[in-house]
Amino acid sequence: MSLFSELGLNEKLLKGVEDLGFTEPTSIQEKAIPVLLSGTKDLIGLAQTGTGKTAAFGLPLLQLIDAQQKHPQALIVCPTRELCLQIEKEVESFKKYLPAIHIVAVYGGSSISMQIRDIRRGIQIVVATPGRLIDLIERKAINLQQIKYVVLDEADEMLNMGFKEDIEFILQNTPERDSTWLFSATMPPEIRNVSKRYMQDPVELTVGKKNTANKNIDHQYFVTPAHSRYETLKRLIDFNPGMYGIIFTRTKADAQDIAEKLTREGYDIDALHGDLTQAQRNKVMDEFREKSLQLLIATDVAARGIDVSGITHVINYELPDDVEVYTHRSGRTGRAGKTGVCMSIVHAREVGRIRQIERMVQAPFHKLEIPSGKDVCRKQFYFFMDKLLQTDISHGDYETYMPMLAEKFADVTKEEVLKRVAALEFDRFLRYYENAEDLNARERGREDRGRQPEGRGERQGDKRREGKREFGKGNGNYERLFVNLGTKDGFYKASFLQFILDMSDLNKDVLGRIDMKEMNSWIEIDKGAAGQMIKAIDGKKYKGRRIRMNEADSVRR
Repeated sequence: MSLFSELGLNEKLLKGVEDLGFTEPTSIQEKAIPVLLSGTKDLIGLAQTGTGKTAAFGLPLLQLIDAQQKHPQALIVCPTRELCLQIEKEVESFKKYLPAIHIVAVYGGSSISMQIRDIRRGIQIVVATPGRLIDLIERKAINLQQIKYVVLDEADEMLNMGFKEDIEFILQNTPERDSTWLFSATMPPEIRNVSKRYMQDPVELTVGKKNTANKNIDHQYFVTPAHSRYETLKRLIDFNPGMYGIIFTRTKADAQDIAEKLTREGYDIDALHGDLTQAQRNKVMDEFREKSLQLLIATDVAARGIDVSGITHVINYELPDDVEVYTHRSGRTGRAGKTGVCMSIVHAREVGRIRQIERMVQAPFHKLEIPSGKDVCRKQFYFFMDKLLQTDISHGDYETYMPMLAEKFADVTKEEVLKRVAALEFDRFLRYYENAEDLNARERGREDRGRQPEGRGERQGDKRREGKREFGKGNGNYERLFVNLGTKDGFYKASFLQFILDMSDLNKDVLGRIDMKEMNSWIEIDKGAAGQMIKAIDGKKYKGRRIRMNEADSVRR
């Protein structure tokens, strides 16, 4: 491992980095910084979130900027407001000894007039979300003609969110750029296409293998019946009392419902989903960052761009459809050299999916038993005892009260005191878990009844069962629907699935196969739910275009 001082950075930047306590660069920083300091080479950097990408492009930008020129010279584009603000904050911390360089963050949900005012004061670096940047361009409030360096951060996320046309529009409006730097956790075909069209012989750097998971993360899965999914979630939370994590759901309805249930039962949790206003979203995120909330529950769309340090656990309440989405979810933990845990709650039919994801991300997945009630109580006891023993008693005038306490407890044994403390702290847990069901028993019974030779039989059985439910072949209970939305609208399978479920407030279990084309899609859905979906979606608008959904029999494919 080299040192920052060996990468070619100037003394002012090195001093700023040293003040932050950094001496050794991460892998992506070590590889990217010397290349980017030339200022003339296009670059594709493939690395998971949390590997130090902001410093990898932020430090070279600060060295290349001409502080005497008070116009935008560098543009950093990222998918969400949270990431936009985070990048601005980090780059500001790097330029401690470069006061003449000014940065502005522009994003939706905040006053555009104030952002225009900041731009007019004279700035060199713009950090922006695509929508707000295009708004500023169209208002002629920002001039990108003199932009020399364009950074696309979390490029795969932006493409997944439907920003492909916006990115191309931005690149077309920066004709004088000397170089384009694209950073991404994964490399889907869409990113490769953008690089071919707008970059010249880019240097490609990969930290780890493409689309692989962070090696600091322990991937675990728990098999449970569908009706026990919520109870399993509670067990996992209670079995990890020090957890600080994010729970991912497919739909905003699930996120809100689970958050409300857990809140009523005394958990410090809140939901993040598309129905929240910006002010509500900010409040939830501030409470989570300050750890007033132990848990955040979110959909993939709502959680995009969130970067919170110290997350210990990620829980997949249900598996995502795409491996890339799993990579992004799990990448919220195990950052900056720390270890993390990614847990997935799955049905027996989904074990084959686990094996598929395991092969794709090239990391082992460990099947664990769902904790028993006694296991949970034991873990909570140990956690409380450790917390009790580590409590700081040096700052209170406790000696004043010791005679009173000694008198009060004179006839009470040490064992009785400990029992009373335990009862006071754990009464709810003990009553709840005293006769708790073994959530593994039902799945064990299924495995025993249908056990086949290890290996091939299990996977083929999973595949047959999964295929029958998912594709509905030969099943007369499915209706086939047509909808005039497709990949050209910026959807990929997982985001389209979430979109139609959110719109209709239906559960994923009613769906069969989804066949997506460029201009339209076909959906297999349980006959009893087809009418509800059509009623909820047909006639609504998406990006200004009227959605048409109807029974597929009335449409010529």
